[in-house]
Amino acid sequence: MQEEIMQEEIMLGKKVWAVVGATENTDKFGYKIYKRLKLKGYRVYPVSPNYNEIDGDRCYKDLSSLPEMPEVIDMVVSPAKGIAVIDEAASLGIKNIWLQPGTYNNELMAAINEKGLNAVQACVLVALP
Repeated sequence: MQEEIMQEEIMLGKKVWAVVGATENTDKFGYKIYKRLKLKGYRVYPVSPNYNEIDGDRCYKDLSSLPEMPEVIDMVVSPAKGIAVIDEAASLGIKNIWLQPGTYNNELMAAINEKGLNAVQACVLVALP
């Protein structure tokens, strides 16, 4: 538990994030998380193949399309979709994965551990009040 809290603090200290599963639907967590990170001063990129822009910002179809590599990826997609994201993150050298509630399962956690990535399982909206 203590290690997870330290990992949270380390990730929250990094200023370039990508929200995978971002959405323009203001009622969904993919939008709320993206907006909160922006309001808290993070440089944050929305990632979703479903939108061209979110909140007036360009939306990127995948991590490889981003103009810079994020220091942290916030996952707001199902574990089934998340496996491909973990694979892409690892191939790009992105080490920090923030997993929102409901976005992880044993298979996804095994993939994260196998690739030597850091993971936090917590709601960023709670961590960033």
